[in-house]
Amino acid sequence: MSFPEIDPVLIHLGPLPVRIYALAYIVGIILGWSYLGRLLRQPQLWNPRGSIRNPGSPPLDKEKLDDFVTWIILGVILGGRLGFVLFYRPELIVEPPSAWPQIFGVPIWTPLAIWTGGMSFHGGLLGVAVVTFLFARKRGTDPLRIGDLLACAAPIGLFFGRLANFINAELYGRATDGPMGMVFPKLYDSERGEWLYGPEDGPGLYPREEWIETGQAVARHPSQLYEAALEGLLLFILLRIAVTRFRILRFKGAATGLFLAGYGLARFTVEFFREPDSYAATLGFLTRGMLLSLPMIVLGLFLFYRVHPKLGGPKGAKA
Repeated sequence: MSFPEIDPVLIHLGPLPVRIYALAYIVGIILGWSYLGRLLRQPQLWNPRGSIRNPGSPPLDKEKLDDFVTWIILGVILGGRLGFVLFYRPELIVEPPSAWPQIFGVPIWTPLAIWTGGMSFHGGLLGVAVVTFLFARKRGTDPLRIGDLLACAAPIGLFFGRLANFINAELYGRATDGPMGMVFPKLYDSERGEWLYGPEDGPGLYPREEWIETGQAVARHPSQLYEAALEGLLLFILLRIAVTRFRILRFKGAATGLFLAGYGLARFTVEFFREPDSYAATLGFLTRGMLLSLPMIVLGLFLFYRVHPKLGGPKGAKA
């Protein structure tokens, strides 16, 4: 398979490039926001048939949801960036000021230089958890019920985020001889308007044809697409069925547990095909992504186990 070589910069607004990666975040947030609004307008999902055993009305109204989205954006961006630094690149914390990136001639501490790249899903998840707790405390709402609501829309953002990773030719997979193998470029030359290929470690950049002719090209799994399919599309479908068919939003923690366990299992599986980050230590065959996903699986199964009798056991038959 050939890498599609999509220009990662959609348009230029003067000197400012508008990147597809940033637009993917924006589209994911807008669609997720819209989807959450739809769920809030369906009271039967939260309190079908008026059963007194159900938790009642949704945890947010439209006004609170609109306010909460701002908190979520901050949690995703700050948590995702700080998580990347703490989990994968802690040496950036003590990087000397002379190495700090600059914006308009002003040096910015590298962990805060989001535009240089580097985000972590697990860090973003922790950031969202923190802002959810703070928002719920401020508004007098149960944070876990808000978490259930967010869990339903999170796969939407994950789907578009992984597609953006693919377009950026980043976070690709391990080498393979299979039919899904794809040769990924090393970087995009904005001045020449083309992708360039070369060794992962070492000098030398070539257009695709010249690089393949050298005989050094290595085909790899498009693991970004695997993650988009599993963490995004499949997980969204599972949550959608669980919400509309089994009404799991009635039971506090069920949707959160399903999302955490589902994402953790999907990410753990894809890590077998994804090239481990060269700067992140591993533990035997366990990559950093696997190690960070294991607590998600455990916590997700625990939350789901707490409500399991209500969902499918003998007691749940009367709910």
